[in-house]
Amino acid sequence: MAFALFILRPSLAVLSSADRLALYKQVFQRLFLWLWCAATAVILTGYAMVFGVYGGYRYVGWNVQLMNLLGLIMAGVFLWTFFFPWYQLRSTDQASAVASIRRLLFANLVLGIITIAVAAWR
Repeated sequence: MAFALFILRPSLAVLSSADRLALYKQVFQRLFLWLWCAATAVILTGYAMVFGVYGGYRYVGWNVQLMNLLGLIMAGVFLWTFFFPWYQLRSTDQASAVASIRRLLFANLVLGIITIAVAAWR
């Protein structure tokens, strides 16, 4: 997400609008594939640890419960991004969809940084 926001976006200024949109579509297609894999792995391993290692939410601290909440919010933002702005970009080539995707990726990046801070705060 950080790559798409802070490295790719400024670099695309040299391309025409049509080329920029085509490149965004290619990048987001690959990014979303990896995000599906990463999100699934993180959620499944997180629940496996909570229930398999610690014995459930009753035995974990507030930070683990907050991380779960933030993770579920991030998953919701990801699903919204994938099924709405990304679908719109794939089907209509609207540049406004790219702006929506960037905003939502930024929101998830901030939530991810907060989640890491919560994990480290113990």
